[in-house]
Amino acid sequence: MEMNQEIEPHHPHRKGLLIIIASVFMVLGAIWLFYWHFWGQYSIATDDAYVAGNSVQVMPQIAGQVVAILTDETDQVKKGDVVVKLDQTDAQIALKKAESNLALVTRQVSQYYDSVNELKANVKIKKDTLERANQDYQRRQGLVVNKSISVEDLSHAQIAMDSARNDLNLAEQQLSGSIKLAGNTDLYHHPQVEEAITNLRNAYLNWRRTVIYAPVSGYVAKRSVQVGQQVNAKMPLMVIVPLDEIWVEANFKESQLKNIRIGQPAEMIADAYGSAVKYQGRVVGINPGTGSAFDLLPPQNATGNWIKIVQRLPVRMSVDPKQLKEHPLRIGLSMTVEIDTHKRDGKTLKSQTEQKVIYESIDYSSDLKNAEELIEGILKANSKNAEPAPP
Repeated sequence: MEMNQEIEPHHPHRKGLLIIIASVFMVLGAIWLFYWHFWGQYSIATDDAYVAGNSVQVMPQIAGQVVAILTDETDQVKKGDVVVKLDQTDAQIALKKAESNLALVTRQVSQYYDSVNELKANVKIKKDTLERANQDYQRRQGLVVNKSISVEDLSHAQIAMDSARNDLNLAEQQLSGSIKLAGNTDLYHHPQVEEAITNLRNAYLNWRRTVIYAPVSGYVAKRSVQVGQQVNAKMPLMVIVPLDEIWVEANFKESQLKNIRIGQPAEMIADAYGSAVKYQGRVVGINPGTGSAFDLLPPQNATGNWIKIVQRLPVRMSVDPKQLKEHPLRIGLSMTVEIDTHKRDGKTLKSQTEQKVIYESIDYSSDLKNAEELIEGILKANSKNAEPAPP
């Protein structure tokens, strides 16, 4: 019995196709292996990143009614620009009252010094009177022995001497009291004058604080104040965001933190600009705790229903200032961050550094300087004696 066997057709190109496919996969594998060895294993990325920055609140230092608003949301302001004005009427009245009070107190204290000088002269006169009365009494004692005068005249001389001594004691007590009123100090450091000066400084500063300035340069946001509104001290009026002082907070998984070090370079892409703009920066710090650790009510994992959740730790990235100027970022924008961890000899925590000013608001010391000039003028105009009172 003969059986017919089917002979499969021969495909000469199949073997070559398989070789090509295998070669492609090998090349792709080699490329991937090359990428992983020289770059992939050192690259750590996350899309859980956001732009962060300072939000400086503008708040009044005194209570008052708003009479003018000189800026609005999205406006750019410079450090020291006037942004809000309060009604100055009450502050001006209080300032004038403080000026008048300082002038009055200065004149009163000046009279204390004049009184000291007068009483010193009076004490000198009383001493001379007592000395003459004592000499008269001594002479009359010898005349009584010679019976040149009567005993009655000697008695009158003694009475005059005692009276002069009492007058001297009274004058010395009055001088002592006057010196105490003068404070045995100069006019500028007399307690009454110092109190009046302090009141004038406060009144002057309150008057100056009716004009509210921008503490930093930046852009206005969250303006809540309105004209005619009665505001209180420390009440937020608006927020100024300095967009030249921003950074990126990238939240990496705890399993990604092993090789992250301070100083490592980073590349960042903002969703707002896309991959066409790649920001360059560096790792400047790693937060000491996860976000949940600082919640008002931290999670309590000591329960029977515990489920492990991978935690994320914020890592701060600096951004190239030149790129920020060309392509401004806004606080809260989403970012994708990729860190190059080739260099792993850096630190994971910052070492202790010397204290320095990281951010500084407007300097209001010039207000006190102007107040001191006003005080000096009032003291000179209303005082006769600014020298220390002699003991």
